[in-house]
Amino acid sequence: MSHAHAFFIPVRLRHVLLACACATGALTAQAQAQSAMPAWQGAGSVRYVCGGIGSDESTAMRAAMKDHPLALLFSRADGAYMANVAVAIKGGDANTAAALALRANGPICLIDLPAGRYVIDVTAPGGESKSETVTVGSGSKTASFRF
Repeated sequence: MSHAHAFFIPVRLRHVLLACACATGALTAQAQAQSAMPAWQGAGSVRYVCGGIGSDESTAMRAAMKDHPLALLFSRADGAYMANVAVAIKGGDANTAAALALRANGPICLIDLPAGRYVIDVTAPGGESKSETVTVGSGSKTASFRF
């Protein structure tokens, strides 16, 4: 057998190796996106993550918004992102009442909570407050607050 045939890889095996390489690349990209996310807080049926500082973290959090029942966005009137916002969430259905208070250390918060109707009260660092009522259930809901 000549040396030219020593490295011959059958077509089927080449396809399997190519598929494995593609899957590895996709998993690596997903892991990198998840590693760009800040750590989740809370436990049980109510948990949250706030962040979005820096382009990698912002991109990862924006991409994940569709995967969570509620997303909050904070910005100034000129559109610039805002952090250090006080957030209080009250309400829910009688059997899934949720109360959550947090300080958003970034302009995006992803919140996992049971289906229901909630009142979101937010206060900007300068003291201005806003409130919005949302119904969480099917799909994801985004509430944007501009100050």
